[in-house]
Amino acid sequence: MISPLEPACGASKLAPIDFANHPCFSKDAHKKFGRVHLPVAPRCNIQCNFCNRKYDCMNESRPGVTSTVLTPPQAIAYLRDVVAKRPEISVMGIAGPGDPFANPEETMETLRLTRKHFPKMILCVATNGLNVAPYVDEMAELQVSHVTLTINAVDPLIGGGIYSWVRDGKRPLRGEEAAAVLCARQMDALVKLKARGITVKVNTIIMPGVNDDHIHDVAKKVSALGADIMNLMALVPVKGAVFADVPPPDTMTTARLRLQCGQLLPQMTHCARCRADAVGLIGENMTTDQHDALKHYANASLNPAENDTRQFIAVATMEGALVNQHLGEAEKFLIYEADARIPGSYRVKEIRPAPPEGGGDARWAELATILKDCRALLVNAAGPTPMKVLTQHGLKVVEMEGLIDEGLRAVFTDKPIPAGLKRRFTSCGAGVTCKGTGTGCG
Repeated sequence: MISPLEPACGASKLAPIDFANHPCFSKDAHKKFGRVHLPVAPRCNIQCNFCNRKYDCMNESRPGVTSTVLTPPQAIAYLRDVVAKRPEISVMGIAGPGDPFANPEETMETLRLTRKHFPKMILCVATNGLNVAPYVDEMAELQVSHVTLTINAVDPLIGGGIYSWVRDGKRPLRGEEAAAVLCARQMDALVKLKARGITVKVNTIIMPGVNDDHIHDVAKKVSALGADIMNLMALVPVKGAVFADVPPPDTMTTARLRLQCGQLLPQMTHCARCRADAVGLIGENMTTDQHDALKHYANASLNPAENDTRQFIAVATMEGALVNQHLGEAEKFLIYEADARIPGSYRVKEIRPAPPEGGGDARWAELATILKDCRALLVNAAGPTPMKVLTQHGLKVVEMEGLIDEGLRAVFTDKPIPAGLKRRFTSCGAGVTCKGTGTGCG
């Protein structure tokens, strides 16, 4: 029996929540209540051989897919919009497009902000379980009531064939060693989650010839540790993935495994394999309006609530017409404001000096202070370190090349930079797919 979080977990101070209104965990709820997934977690700490994370694919519905990534404040602004238009939304979930706990700061801040602004919202997270244990106590305090763990094997010999790599901190692991570490962390997470009264669903992907003869063992193990429900999902071959040519299981195999595992714990049968930015009732396709709203908030300032105090945009430029200067080379920045006399036009408010060279992170923190009233900084290019520091201080760094006015028009109106202005290469060279080697991105 599914048992929602008990007040004894430290949540008694928060508003009562009707946990029965979770459409993914209740057949009675899934046609009446909806969910929204906030895509705030782009990085992943494992590479599954069946997975190929992809961006900007509106018509593809599967885990790991999203049209964009939001910062936590952007996500809350978007959530307000969603709930206003769809009051039947009862659940906010975080399910990627990477793993929530490969992005713990973004994930936990999004959970905190959601609980603060939406006290009756059901909160849930879907994770591979590698790094969830350190955050279980705070999740319980925030009344995160449901967690989904994707567990595809409990035998490292089998798991070693499912994962290309597992990154434990900065150390990439492979083969059976990787699978053994992952499995141990998953079992530890399951025990800790249940100790705090959190409902746990186990997702297991049926991969013929890989783990189909092992799934009953998975069910037996997780049932013994207290898992509440299991969701057996047929493999969907994905182009570009290692298992692209592994055939999906037939319906008889799936039915047989559900029947066998159902003797051990309840089975979920209405899963829609949701995207990381899914919104609405389960099974609904994302509409163009929903897609446009998501894009709008992704192109907004990093913290829309600060727009009243961040009214300007800074530009790195050599001559005042083009965005054509690298951030590290800029000695000054032009500060632009909207020109109230001419709608849709902008003017230079002032010029501000850049901090002296050297100083590492401190230099970029100082620049963030200098530009604290700016919602964005337009540059030709920026390194990963200044990008990270400035972003942490709420300043959006936009890499582009071309006319300043065109960049200003897009950013001031929360629209994407036109394709012709975007930089013609990316720092990781990954294009639209992301698999990597397990060594992390720069």
